[in-house]
Amino acid sequence: MAELDSLEFGKSDFVLLDEVNMEQFLDNLKLRFEKDRIYTYIGEVVVSVNPYKQMDIFGKEVIESYQGRELYERPPHLYAVADAAYKAMKRRAKDTCIVISGESGAGKTEASKYIMQYIAAITNPSQRAEVESVKNVLLKSNCVLEAFGNAKTNRNDNSSRFGKYMDINFNFNGDPTGGHINNYLLEKSRVIKQQEGERNFHSFYQLLLGGSEEMLRSLHLKKDPAMYCFTREGTISNMSGDDMSNHKAVMSAMKVIGFSSEEINSVYKILAIILHLGNLVFESDGDSVLVHSEDLVCQIAELACTQPDIVRKTLLYRTVATGGGDVIDKGHSIHEASFGRDAFAKALYERLFCWIVSRINAVIEVKDYNPLLHGKNTVIGVLDIYGFEIFDNNSFEQFCINYCNEKLQQLFIELILRQEQEEYQREGIEWQHIEYFNNQIIVDLVEQPHKGIISILDEACLSVGHVTDTHFLESMDKKLSKHPHYTSRKLCASDKTMEFLRDFRIKHYAGNVTYSVEGFLDKNKDPLFQDFKRFMYNSLDPVLQEMWPEGQLSITEVTKRPLTAAVLFKNSMISLVENLACKEPYYVRCIKPNEVKSPVQFDEQRCRHQVEYLGLLENVRVRRAGFAYRQPYARFLQRYKMTCEYTWPNHLMETDREAVEAIITQHDFQGDVAYGLSKVFLRTPQTLFTLESERAALIPIIVLFLQKVWRGALARKRCRGMRAVYCIMSCFKRHKVKAHFREVEKRFANVRNMSDYGKSIEWPTPPAVLLQFHENTKYLFRRWRARQIIKNIPPSHMPEVRAKVAAMEVLRGERLDWGYSRTWERDYLSSAKENTQMCTQFVKVAKELKSKDKYNTVLFSCLIRKVNRFNKSKDRALLLTDRHLYKLEPRKNFKLLKSLPLESLTGRKKKYCNMTQENRSIFERVINRERTQLHYSTSLGLFVFSCFLHVNGVSVTCSRDQLVVFHTVQKDDMLTCLQRVQGCENEDRVGELLGVLADHFKRLKTPLQVTVQRSAIQFHMRGQQKCVSVETKIGHNQPDFRKSRGGFTLYLPGN
Repeated sequence: MAELDSLEFGKSDFVLLDEVNMEQFLDNLKLRFEKDRIYTYIGEVVVSVNPYKQMDIFGKEVIESYQGRELYERPPHLYAVADAAYKAMKRRAKDTCIVISGESGAGKTEASKYIMQYIAAITNPSQRAEVESVKNVLLKSNCVLEAFGNAKTNRNDNSSRFGKYMDINFNFNGDPTGGHINNYLLEKSRVIKQQEGERNFHSFYQLLLGGSEEMLRSLHLKKDPAMYCFTREGTISNMSGDDMSNHKAVMSAMKVIGFSSEEINSVYKILAIILHLGNLVFESDGDSVLVHSEDLVCQIAELACTQPDIVRKTLLYRTVATGGGDVIDKGHSIHEASFGRDAFAKALYERLFCWIVSRINAVIEVKDYNPLLHGKNTVIGVLDIYGFEIFDNNSFEQFCINYCNEKLQQLFIELILRQEQEEYQREGIEWQHIEYFNNQIIVDLVEQPHKGIISILDEACLSVGHVTDTHFLESMDKKLSKHPHYTSRKLCASDKTMEFLRDFRIKHYAGNVTYSVEGFLDKNKDPLFQDFKRFMYNSLDPVLQEMWPEGQLSITEVTKRPLTAAVLFKNSMISLVENLACKEPYYVRCIKPNEVKSPVQFDEQRCRHQVEYLGLLENVRVRRAGFAYRQPYARFLQRYKMTCEYTWPNHLMETDREAVEAIITQHDFQGDVAYGLSKVFLRTPQTLFTLESERAALIPIIVLFLQKVWRGALARKRCRGMRAVYCIMSCFKRHKVKAHFREVEKRFANVRNMSDYGKSIEWPTPPAVLLQFHENTKYLFRRWRARQIIKNIPPSHMPEVRAKVAAMEVLRGERLDWGYSRTWERDYLSSAKENTQMCTQFVKVAKELKSKDKYNTVLFSCLIRKVNRFNKSKDRALLLTDRHLYKLEPRKNFKLLKSLPLESLTGRKKKYCNMTQENRSIFERVINRERTQLHYSTSLGLFVFSCFLHVNGVSVTCSRDQLVVFHTVQKDDMLTCLQRVQGCENEDRVGELLGVLADHFKRLKTPLQVTVQRSAIQFHMRGQQKCVSVETKIGHNQPDFRKSRGGFTLYLPGN
């Protein structure tokens, strides 16, 4: 019995329903589906509803929560039934099986995958290589079998079109050692024809859409399923992305399983042969029949490793042995040739599928097994079989499938009853006879010798002469007219739902099914001319030879009539039931909630039909016939002991049974309970719900009490731990601080006597608490070291040092060569070396300006190359003092051209920001018109401003050129290039100019904005944006500006 969910999720076990009827069953199923509880128990049977969406109820963590737990300890799940089967196999050394059934689209294939994944996950904990290899092959086999045995139908995108039973062998340790796969009734008719909206088997589309260009070329195929008759119907489905990725997965899985490259190539050659067969067209040429396309014949011959003449003869002629022992070739009609072609295509695919299964079995079979050496070999079987089918048109395939379900339903009821009876006897409780529908009468209707439908069908197939499907129906009407579960239109003329001479009806346990006899004889005989078998056996491809061993017989040797399809299927079903009957069964019943694959829609009518044909209500009635709920004493006591004062928190009685009796007696349930040897049995669900309700009311109180005690214990433990941690931290911090100070003292003890004053000493890593103190100490050390170095520098050199430091700060390392390694002379025009001829005249002019403007010192002077307002390049002289920047004409005895107050280099505007909008407009118009010295004042006294030009920044490049741009707020920038005399061409004076300016403003506590550009410098000239770039040009003797498209280019002399 499952761990009970809250009632908001419905009953987790249908046995606990208040009343066993279809309405309550469907209501509970619907409620759990809507609450995403897709699994529900009926005792030990799992009812699974396809959710049509991904759910987070699988994976490693969920597997671990179910591993080793009893079936009733956790909520219903596939993992629980898989674990129960595995534990029964391992603990009791008993073979078990898991039977998965349901209609197409109900989730049978996915359920079998999850069960296989669970078994693989919980086995081989020691990771032995040989066991892992077996597990990988078992898991990969699903991928291959799905590709060749599954197809898209109108009900399911991945519908299994065959039945599969897999035995997994385990050693005495519970690790998988091998396995075996049986397949049943492959729907081979799908190869040549599919219903509208459906597809052929996945393998064809995976080859055409996922195969490489080289592979398709070798198989004479095109990457378009619409070009082939057998796959044309499936092209309306949009699954190409899945087909391409799945093709790679199948190829990889086949290699893991152990298929050789030659075998894989043969498999895809056979698929290509089938596709080419579908495109063959026959035409009449008088009395003979010809193949319309000889190219296809040649391609089929090449792929089958034979001659085109042999292919042509096999398709157009049939070898017949006469009564006298002669052999003749009889030509086909167009109908016979087309029938033979389709039969060959179906048989070829069926043989291919069976060969793949046998090849997998050869790899996973248990090898070199010795019971004396390896211990008992146990088995878990997993049966993934088609469910009951009722279509608008039911034919031979549905007849076989529904017969299979009758056999399994009979086994299901018998085993459930047997399990119930054995448990009652084991526990010493009196068994009561249970009435249920025994479908043995329906099984006999189908398989009884001489009287059953299969025997009648075989008689019709073996009869001499022209026997039709109608004759078969008449024979059944004659022999089965009095059977209560058989009828036809002839026997019930008033039933107009059946057609005369076509339909018959069987009253199955799941409901009435009307079958059409059309095609029954052909499908049962499954005729295939012997010429095709000899054609395949004589191929040079060893895989084809292996698939058709009977082809080695000549026409005169082939005398025995093969068994019909129905007999073969009946024999396989009898063998399967016998195999399952000797195992301990576990069941998974899959239900499809709707036909539109919706995760929210629950079609009650559709689900009602499935519940009926799966026999789920009968299952519930069997479980409820005696006692609805049973539980081991220890488990029952553990769950309900808090409801009794004599058992909480622990009882003092001799046995758990006495404690359980105390609980039952306190609640006055003695009349509804029976006591077994190891379990307590409750007759009605209401008793259990009363206990559950009382337990649910007490659990919050118990939880709060436990939380209080546990939280107090945790808090005390945490408090003790924190005290110890803080004590340790305090001692350790003191130790780290002292150790750091000792290390610093040790390293810097002799720093005064070192030549670099400790620059090369590596500082020790400080503890986190001293990070800020460490940074401050390093800063103080740097200042001390700088002081030690600076105090040895003569006072006369200090201005140069300050300028170089200021230049380094404003350039920020962006200009690598800025002249820091040489002596800065500053006033180059006063030097006879720099200004030989005009030195005296410049000194004279400088003295006059000093007398006039009262400046104190000359900061910098040199010759420059400048662009004037006419965009012409002119030579000028630059004089920079502590008050003004002067532009002089060197050719006219250094005549003063312009004077710029030095303070304007920082862009200060003297209350400019306080002007009204009207005053700003007046000021800017005057500046743009006059560009001369302005003395402006207003009655409001808002500002006083004096300048020729406002400079708000300086731009230079990062290279060795001497380009300098002074930016102005009036967007009329000054473009200059510092010049150097002969012999000093490599001197960089840009850094010197910036250094003296920055040092000067730094002492005035006014910042100077300097920009270093790596490419062209953007500037404005008379309000227009321009740019200046620097290039090297051969033929130039000195730097010069030239006008370019976007502004100017400074050409430097080149070699």
